[in-house]
Amino acid sequence: MTTKKRDYYEVLGVDRKASMDEIKAAYRKLAKESHPDLHPNDKEAEARFKELNEANAVLSDPEKRAQYDQFGMDGPMGGGFGGFGGFDASGFGGFESIFDQLFGGGMGGAARRNAPMQGNDLRYGLQITFEEAAFGVKKSFDFMRNENCDTCQGSGSKAGTQPETCPTCKGSGQMRVSGGFMVSVRTCSTCGGSGKVIKDPCGTCSGSGHVRRKRTATVNIPAGIDSNQVIVMNGQGEPGINGGPNGDLQIVVTVRPHKLFRREGTTLHLDMPISFTQAALGAEIDVPTLKGSVKYKIPEGTQTDTVFRIKGEGIPRLHSSLRGDLMLRVRVDVPKRLNDKQKDLLRQLDASMTGKEYESQKGFLDKVKELFQ
Repeated sequence: MTTKKRDYYEVLGVDRKASMDEIKAAYRKLAKESHPDLHPNDKEAEARFKELNEANAVLSDPEKRAQYDQFGMDGPMGGGFGGFGGFDASGFGGFESIFDQLFGGGMGGAARRNAPMQGNDLRYGLQITFEEAAFGVKKSFDFMRNENCDTCQGSGSKAGTQPETCPTCKGSGQMRVSGGFMVSVRTCSTCGGSGKVIKDPCGTCSGSGHVRRKRTATVNIPAGIDSNQVIVMNGQGEPGINGGPNGDLQIVVTVRPHKLFRREGTTLHLDMPISFTQAALGAEIDVPTLKGSVKYKIPEGTQTDTVFRIKGEGIPRLHSSLRGDLMLRVRVDVPKRLNDKQKDLLRQLDASMTGKEYESQKGFLDKVKELFQ
C-alpha cells in the first residue's frame, strides 16, 4: 500500500502564496531541527528530513513549483515530469552536504583541511634610486621566511614518530555544539582545527614544523618602474601546507626622489634658472638630463615660467622601447647685487625703451587706461 504524500506547502508550513525567501527560511529552520545528525538512529527524523528536502526541491524551483501548483503530485499527464514521487535526497549531495550548507561545516571538512594548500605570500619593501628606476637594475637583498624543518620534514613530530589523529574531534578539526534546536560548529580546541595532535614534538622546531631562515634573492628591476609597483617572484614565499606549492614573494618598490627632476608617469619635469640676458637675447644652454646634458636653444624674449618640451628625454615606458619627454620650465633669475656701473647701464637701457619691447606691460597699461576712462 502506497502512503499518500503530504502537500509540499504543508510540509514546509508556508502559505501557497509564500515568497521564495519565506520558503527558503522555513526550509532551513525545519531542516536544522530534523537533521539526522541531531537524531541518530531515528528513522522518523530521517523520513521527515527527506520529506523536507523533497518539498524544498520543488517549491524553490519556479518552474517545478508552477507545475506542482497546476497538476499536484502527479505532474502533467500523470507522468510526474521529473519525478516528484521519485525524489532522491542524494541529488542534493546527501546529508553531509546539506549539513555543510546549514551549519558551515560537516564531515567533509577534514578532507578539505588536509588538501594541499599554497603557502603564505611574503611582502618585501625595496628602495631604489631615481636613476635605477629609469634605467633598470639587478638587485640582491636578504629576507626572512619560514621553511620546513629539515629534522622532521615539516611534520612537527620527533624523528621516527608521526602526528596522530585528534582524539577529541576524530580528525575532523571541528566540534559540534548543540544548544536546543540549534547546532553550532566550532574549531576543535585540542588540535586547533588541524585534525592532528603531536605527542612527541620535534626538538628543532618545537613542533611547529617550520624554522626561520635568512635567504638571498636577486630580482631584475625593469626600466620605467615607479613607486608602489609590485614585482612577484613565484614560489619564493613560505612553504605550502600538506604538500601544496610555496607562496610568492611580492616586492614592493619605492623610488627615492631626485634632487633635480620630478616625475609624472613617463614625463620628467625640470625647473632651470636662466639669466636676464639669456632670456632677453636668447641663448643656447646646457640642459641636464638623466643621460647627461643636452644643448637647447632658448629663443629671445623668453619669459619666466615658460615651458619647453624636449622629446625623448623622459622615463622609458615599462616593458617598451618608447620614452617620455622632458618638460623644461625656465625661471628668469633677476640679479640682486649690482654695482653702480651695472645699474647705470640698466637705466640707460630702460631709458632707450619705447614701451613696444614689453608686450605684457603694454597690454597691462592699456587695460588700466580703459578702466579709468
